[in-house]
Amino acid sequence: MTETTQTGTRPPGPLSALGLAIIAAVVIVDQISKAIAEARLDYQHGIELLPILALYRVHNTGVAFSFAHGFDSLLLVGGTALITLVVLWLWATARDGGRLVAIGFALITGGAIGNLIDRVRFGHVVDFLYLHLGDRGLFVFNLADVALTIGPILLAWHYLVVERKR
Repeated sequence: MTETTQTGTRPPGPLSALGLAIIAAVVIVDQISKAIAEARLDYQHGIELLPILALYRVHNTGVAFSFAHGFDSLLLVGGTALITLVVLWLWATARDGGRLVAIGFALITGGAIGNLIDRVRFGHVVDFLYLHLGDRGLFVFNLADVALTIGPILLAWHYLVVERKR
């Protein structure tokens, strides 16, 4: 299916096969990768993979980039759940964008659920991928965070680039 055809079609919803498959895949891969990181990586000891990427396990009690570090865990769980419900509502009411928009929403939802599971189980999120430039650390993240980054990029691409061209 071409992008032109997709933009005018309603995206498959959260309960569609596509939506459920992507959400499940993100949550499963995220949780397995975090379990391996917890089992195999010493806390706060790095293993260089690439000149800009290392394995480095930490426990993030905040949200993105450790923002809200030290906030009440229950508040963060409630806030994450509320935002996830808003994303699901936006997805369910989306009128166009086809599969691209559905994939974007599914990545956001799966990533949010993956991190929400950590918050409920542990009171923190397990992060283990450390992006750095030499000695300058940028941030530590996990695979749920990757989905939470790619999802909005896909939505922005559709709503800011594709829709403007129409």
